[in-house]
Amino acid sequence: MSLVLGLDVGGSTTKVVGFEDGKMLESVIVKASDPLASAYAGLGRFLEASGAKLSNIERIMATGVGASYLSGDLLDRKTVLVDEFMSIGLGGIYLASVQESVVVSMGTGTSLVEARGSDVRHIIGSGVGGGTLLGLADRLINVTDFETINQLSQQGTLEKIDLTVGDLTQKNIPGLTPSTTASNFGKLAVLSEPEDIAAGIVNLVFQSVGTAAVLTARLCHLKTIVMTGNLTRMSLGRQILEAFSQLYGVNFLIPEWAEFATAAGAALQG
Repeated sequence: MSLVLGLDVGGSTTKVVGFEDGKMLESVIVKASDPLASAYAGLGRFLEASGAKLSNIERIMATGVGASYLSGDLLDRKTVLVDEFMSIGLGGIYLASVQESVVVSMGTGTSLVEARGSDVRHIIGSGVGGGTLLGLADRLINVTDFETINQLSQQGTLEKIDLTVGDLTQKNIPGLTPSTTASNFGKLAVLSEPEDIAAGIVNLVFQSVGTAAVLTARLCHLKTIVMTGNLTRMSLGRQILEAFSQLYGVNFLIPEWAEFATAAGAALQG
């Protein structure tokens, strides 16, 4: 067995994937107090989960904002730092099994790249992402974890939070439905429940990112958008992107293991 590992090192979270002969075999995610600790913990967890030996690892390809804290070879295995945008693009189209697309990485913030085979180009980024979602949820409903927000948002009613096109006019507007959002949080009701506010927060984040993704796809003359990152696990977010697919005539794809796309893209450069 000869393995190439991809590490996506964040501030305190590391995602690890293993590839053998170009095929993804195993993936793990760990959290620790700092990037270096999480990187080592991720490697240890991978070896435990996969049953591989340290000697099986040929190379470690590392990327992400926390990768800059790494120095030298991890666990005496050849370690190479690779570009994060390239990793996002390569990992996204690999997991989605497409040749070209816009790839969106929803992390603390959001990155959007154009990927055509091995040609990857960073288009734009946004400060709206997981950090936005957590910050607003903390302030508005005193919730600080993704899973609780995910559960609450599925029970909420957006009509109590957002102003829609149907609220503003009785006329038909070409290309828009009455339920299309006209203003996020534009109709925040006094009696709104935490579930409603959670739904409004998720809608705000996913519509903002979805709009940027659609504009990027049009700029790049592409019809496919691959969504990656931890936020893709949000059930309401997936529904919002499906509505965007129908509204704007694009194809939003959320591949299996979407949260490991950047780590996979790093490994593919090995």
